[in-house]
Amino acid sequence: MKVLGLDVGTKTIGIAVSDPFGWTAQGIKTHRRKKGHEEEDFTYLINLIEEQGIKEIIVGLPKNMNGTIGPSGELCQEFAEQLKARTGLPVILWDERLTTAAAEKTLISADVSRKKRKGVIDKIAAVLILQGYLDSKS
Repeated sequence: MKVLGLDVGTKTIGIAVSDPFGWTAQGIKTHRRKKGHEEEDFTYLINLIEEQGIKEIIVGLPKNMNGTIGPSGELCQEFAEQLKARTGLPVILWDERLTTAAAEKTLISADVSRKKRKGVIDKIAAVLILQGYLDSKS
């Protein structure tokens, strides 16, 4: 069963997909969002879901370090609800605390330039979110 992992932000959505067995996560892309054009984001994701044969969606939930949900978390919760309503698929919110920091550290250790990091960090964060979820199931 293929699973989709999303790192949803206001400017980009990092996207990762699992292998058919649900063992590993691979980054697909970073989707650029346009303010006021949210419908395009959902259309893009729905097409990707159909194309990839996705059966479950994991959306990263940014929590504060004390476990509370702030404005970014609320935005992700709303996005997840809309995605669930539009696709009819199970959508699971997954704690993503420190995934962006871990993605940044991974890219720095791989000697990726600052400019290139900016373009892929959300995709790497989506991989870390999805892999964390997949690992918890095994």
